[in-house]
Amino acid sequence: MSSTEVIVTRYLDLIIQSETLEESFAGFVLSWDQNEIHTIKTYEDSMKTLIHELNSTDKLEIGVKHYIDVTANIVSHKQNQTLLQMLEFAVNNNLIPGKLVCEAILSSDKLHYKNEIFWCNALSLIRRIIGTVDYKGVRDLLKIIFDKVNQIPAKGNVSVLKQLNVLYQVFDHIFDRSQCLLPAYLILDEIQKKGKWTHWKFAKLITSFVDSFRPTAQMVSTAGRSKLLPIVGHSSTLNNIWKLDPLTAKFQLRAKGNVSVLKQLNVLYQVFDHIFDRSQCLLPAYLILDEIQKKGKWTHWKFAKLITSFVDSFRPTAQMVSTAGRSKLLPIVGHSSTLNNIWKLDPLTAKFQLRGLLPYNKELLEPQTGLLRYVLEQPCSRDMVSAMLSLSQKQKQRSVILEEQLVELIITAMERSESDLDLSSESGEQGCSPTFFLWQHLSSHLIYFVLFQFASFPHMVLCLHEKLCTKNLRKSREHLMWILLQFLSGSIQKNPLLDFLPIMKLYDLLYPEKEPLPVPDVSKSSATHALAAASVWIHLMKKAETDSISLQRPIPLALKAHIDFLQENLVNNTNLSISSTDYRVALLCNAYSTNQECFARPLSVLVEGVQGNRGPNQNPSNSPPMCPLSMSVLDSLTVHTKMSLIHSIANQVMKLAQSKSNVGLGPALVETYSRLLIYTEIESLGIKGFMSNYFVNSSQLLNTVWRSQAWGILHTLLEMYIYRLHHINAHYRIQLLGHLHSLSNVPQTNQVQLHLCMENTALKLILGLSSAEVLSIPQYSRFQNEPKGLLSTESEELNKVLVLTLARAIHVTGSETLTASWIKEILQSIMQSTSISWSSFTLQCFPNAISEFYQQFTTQKENKAQLKRSVEEEYRKWKSMSNENDVSPQLKHFSLPGTPPLFLCLLWKMLLENDRINPIAYKILDRIGARALSSHMRTFADFLVYEFANLVGGQHVNKFIDALNDLIWKCHIITLDRLLLCLALRSFEGNEAQVCFFIIHMLLLRPSEFKNRVYEFVKDNTPEHWKQSNWHDKHLAFNRKFPEKFYFECLQESSGQNSQHQYLPFYFSNVCLRFLPVLDIIIHRFLELPSGSMSNIVDQLLDQLGCLYKFHDKPITYLYNTLHYYETKLKDKPQLKRKLVSAVINSFKDIKPRNWALSEAYLTFMQRMNDDIDWTPGLEYYIHLIGRVVDTLSANKSPFPHTDYRFNEFPNASAHALHVTCVELMALPVSASVVANSLLDVVLIGHKILTRNNIEMWMNAIGLVLTALSESYWSVLNDRILEMMQSPTLECNSNPFDLMDFTNSHSSMNEMQCSYLIALTHAVWHNANVGQISLMPQFLKEKVKPVIKSEEQFIFICHIVGPFLQRFYAERTRCVMDVTIELYEMLEIIDKNCDQLLFMDPVCDLLYHIKYMFTGDTVKHEVERSIKNLRPNLQKRLRFITHIAIDEVSVP
Repeated sequence: MSSTEVIVTRYLDLIIQSETLEESFAGFVLSWDQNEIHTIKTYEDSMKTLIHELNSTDKLEIGVKHYIDVTANIVSHKQNQTLLQMLEFAVNNNLIPGKLVCEAILSSDKLHYKNEIFWCNALSLIRRIIGTVDYKGVRDLLKIIFDKVNQIPAKGNVSVLKQLNVLYQVFDHIFDRSQCLLPAYLILDEIQKKGKWTHWKFAKLITSFVDSFRPTAQMVSTAGRSKLLPIVGHSSTLNNIWKLDPLTAKFQLRAKGNVSVLKQLNVLYQVFDHIFDRSQCLLPAYLILDEIQKKGKWTHWKFAKLITSFVDSFRPTAQMVSTAGRSKLLPIVGHSSTLNNIWKLDPLTAKFQLRGLLPYNKELLEPQTGLLRYVLEQPCSRDMVSAMLSLSQKQKQRSVILEEQLVELIITAMERSESDLDLSSESGEQGCSPTFFLWQHLSSHLIYFVLFQFASFPHMVLCLHEKLCTKNLRKSREHLMWILLQFLSGSIQKNPLLDFLPIMKLYDLLYPEKEPLPVPDVSKSSATHALAAASVWIHLMKKAETDSISLQRPIPLALKAHIDFLQENLVNNTNLSISSTDYRVALLCNAYSTNQECFARPLSVLVEGVQGNRGPNQNPSNSPPMCPLSMSVLDSLTVHTKMSLIHSIANQVMKLAQSKSNVGLGPALVETYSRLLIYTEIESLGIKGFMSNYFVNSSQLLNTVWRSQAWGILHTLLEMYIYRLHHINAHYRIQLLGHLHSLSNVPQTNQVQLHLCMENTALKLILGLSSAEVLSIPQYSRFQNEPKGLLSTESEELNKVLVLTLARAIHVTGSETLTASWIKEILQSIMQSTSISWSSFTLQCFPNAISEFYQQFTTQKENKAQLKRSVEEEYRKWKSMSNENDVSPQLKHFSLPGTPPLFLCLLWKMLLENDRINPIAYKILDRIGARALSSHMRTFADFLVYEFANLVGGQHVNKFIDALNDLIWKCHIITLDRLLLCLALRSFEGNEAQVCFFIIHMLLLRPSEFKNRVYEFVKDNTPEHWKQSNWHDKHLAFNRKFPEKFYFECLQESSGQNSQHQYLPFYFSNVCLRFLPVLDIIIHRFLELPSGSMSNIVDQLLDQLGCLYKFHDKPITYLYNTLHYYETKLKDKPQLKRKLVSAVINSFKDIKPRNWALSEAYLTFMQRMNDDIDWTPGLEYYIHLIGRVVDTLSANKSPFPHTDYRFNEFPNASAHALHVTCVELMALPVSASVVANSLLDVVLIGHKILTRNNIEMWMNAIGLVLTALSESYWSVLNDRILEMMQSPTLECNSNPFDLMDFTNSHSSMNEMQCSYLIALTHAVWHNANVGQISLMPQFLKEKVKPVIKSEEQFIFICHIVGPFLQRFYAERTRCVMDVTIELYEMLEIIDKNCDQLLFMDPVCDLLYHIKYMFTGDTVKHEVERSIKNLRPNLQKRLRFITHIAIDEVSVP
């Protein structure tokens, strides 16, 4: 600091310290005017002393600049003002030149409108002292002040109004001719030089000042000059009056902005003014606006005000069709539909695709890079990003905006990594930060988007280099190199080296060390990231060698030790082993995967780790490896290595299938294979290859499986698919379902185990489809080519489950009217394949479309008495044949095709009478086959219900149940889960239905066999299989204790001969896990029963078996679907809702943190006594609940425990937060209307205590939650809209457009309840699915139209529905027509009720916007009647819609 600056600082400290002391004790110090005067006098004297010390011009200039710089940083308004007052004192007393102070202020880089205090005080000072400056100095200052105007955005919000007013006052003072600061002529000259004035605040001031020179222009203009002509040869050629500009042929007038054309301009102005005059109705004003916007830039000052005013007159229309706060609304990946158009962006600019050239708010016209980046950051977001940017794999198109946001996201990940202590610890909830998974997610994105040419790898690397040049991100450089290695390892062999050379720039930037970096600890997975840069270098050098290119670059010194370490381990590779404490194999694979000579050895170690020794000297008796590769090891491998490993595993599976041996797949191989399939970056060889290789008829492997009849392999792969794979794309699951139905008809699959597995797989696939996925079925090519592929030709149970799933999907999405045609097609196909019927209480729960379909069929009920007689008759035949020595008649009679399916009934009667089954029965079962046995099961279920229903006084119940239990656990004829599924889905009525559920209840809770299995399984196992290395050991131990047997084993034991049946090994399933989806269905059937029927059975089931939900793959989704679908049934049963939720949530208490799902308030409510349900949460509860969703949607702020979402029920934290919130809300012991109103009040009342700058995030969260609930919740918003329409708020005399402008009213703290309701409605309907929002026309017609009376009400409704017209047009065109008709009819109503309409023009502009953007002439005839009934002024304005001639307009 110079001596001059020291002197000035000393003076400034005197004032600042004194003022700070006073401010600190403001509450304790009494103000005294004399003391204030004395203080100011002291400051002034000190100022004189200061100026005296700065005794030279140079020192004075330096001192003033330093004075201004320090003052600009003062945030105290009083201190800032006092310091500038001292400068004013110095100027007024001729101590300092005024020009010097003004120039110092204007040249300060701290004079920015965002520095509000200094801006306002400093410009006010300039206005007060500029009179001391000579006129030339004022002109120079004016030029600088003009430039300051450009700092303030023309479309800034009202928060900068104060700064604009101060600047306006400065201009007004300088322009004031009475002040005579400089010749006004010079001001005009500067204005004309500046040219375009875009800021609205100064438009009138500038225009008025320029217009004041028109008399002067008139006085110096030759009248009619443009029509005066010379005479050639007479008029002097030396005379300047005929000279023209050589470029433009214009008159060479003195001074810019020649006023001689003023008359011409005035005439043209009058033409424009006449055309723009709305009262003339020469053409729709909307078309004028369209032409103005197309022309773009209007530079002529004469028309600036006219054009601006006209365009501004459309702002109310733009407001009515704009979603409030749209740029801050966010979707939830995996929940928000990727098919609707609300999230679509322009592929080139990432801007919203707005229709029409209306003057929308600036925030809607800007690139929505934040939205795109948010979606990119979410796991499983690939499809949604592609939908948002309209990217198609069939059309290779580079997206620059996508590249930029990927780079920004990588930079964000690097910045987060700088603060993370340990990113590369073992994958899992306890040992890994969210940023670690973000890096994995980014590597997958990078590979996918570059692979399909949506992004350019070299361009991204260059962009990264450019951005990193300005940042110091050293700790995270290894993670960046890791994701570059991931892409490079799999693509460098197929692409030219030139594409990868930009990486060299990153080496120069990120690895500048002059000493080698130390070798990391290879016992930790972080070593693979630390050595990524060295691995990339090795790949680049190998590529250069292969392409015979000489790279004249030495090894970066920082990486020398790393590269030496890798090369040393490559040479000494004899003692390599794979484990979670030694990552050398992973390191070598990663570094040398493109060098086959070097890659073979480490890869073979990996392969042997999962397959065992496959050499020629392999001992066949050696058991295969049991422990799979851990997730930490797999996460440490590059894409190329993982692809090589999964390819090796697939080949091994094929080899085993070809060997025709009974050797099963090794546990380590199967578990590792399942873990590899979760990596989306290897999808082509992963799940896509899995589907193609195993389940496509033309594939080599499937042919091998069929030829070899390798049913054990097929059985294992199906088990792996349903118990190990998460987040598989729906089209793969639907494809597999179709293949399973096809395979089930092949004779070779008619084996009890394989049939059971295929049926269980199909059941899980159907139940696992989300509601959105179900509604997307018609879009899949398999459904379009073969609609019946989803249906089973024989299994009534699977088809019934499909119908139940369709019903649930329609109800949850509210899409009944949208799906009627293809749903009916599926239902008809099901009836053709398997004629099914439903209980009346189930039909009552169905959506109308499905219920009405089945009500048209009168299903003939089977005569149960006749069934009993048939069973008795067959049983007599059985006994008579059993007395004969020859068993062939029995075999022939009871296994003959077409024989009534009564054999299971006979077996049960055998057990009732003899406690044993004749061994010949097993042979008959074998001949019947597993597929046909399903029909016997249904008949058996009917027979059981009839027998139990006719027991007198409960006699023999225990005996009946014991015999049934023996049929399952002793004789192994049928499995518990299949019998229960069959019973639960039979269409019993009345007493029979209750008997059916009584049998289910007794089978589950009375015998101990099943309960013992459940308790043992739950006690010793965990659902977090990806963290385990000993799952198979525990699985074997459970099966040894509770072996799973089938009837063919009894056949073998009784005959003493080897069975032709091959026992297929169970790798992942058991009766407990198979029972889980059946338990889901059973509980649903119980809920459908009439109120009061067996109400305590569900409680008992949940008490005894609820612990199994610990292994449910989608527990929260099951709760959500149950509470949503059965909302009407459960609304008066708060205890049951609480019981269901607590059973599921508490099953996870040993493996998940307490706060993983529900709030602390609800957890406390769960612990109350059963009858204690009196709880009405207050507003603070709902604020906390919605706050969790808001925090989760905010980047890196989720209040929920982090987890590995690759193995989670939901794809990301936001989807988890939404569903657990909905579950908790639906489980509250209060009505739906109370919950919904409280949610709305979170913003409508709670906005006073919420953070103002993210209020839109709260609205967005409420919108997401409300639309995810049933109609009884979100329809409450309609009631609020109707209440607001009749509220006095809309009747105030203020401009309704100001009243309803949420953005401005919120930013200016001018709270308007109706604007908050509009914004909240926009957020709700913005997140609504098309099924929900398509009810809007009905709402307008039935609820709004009967109550609408005033113009303000109509404008309010236009604000509500306007933003969704574009969405209707894209997704449900009929709705936009219906809404338009309703708007015209409502306009007709208010036209009759209102004496005066003040806002006809904005309303007409909206209607023209609808016509030209959406409806065209489609509704012309419907609206013509309404238009003809309107008052003349409205008819005149709207006559172009119906083409009414001007003389046809009605005369009042």
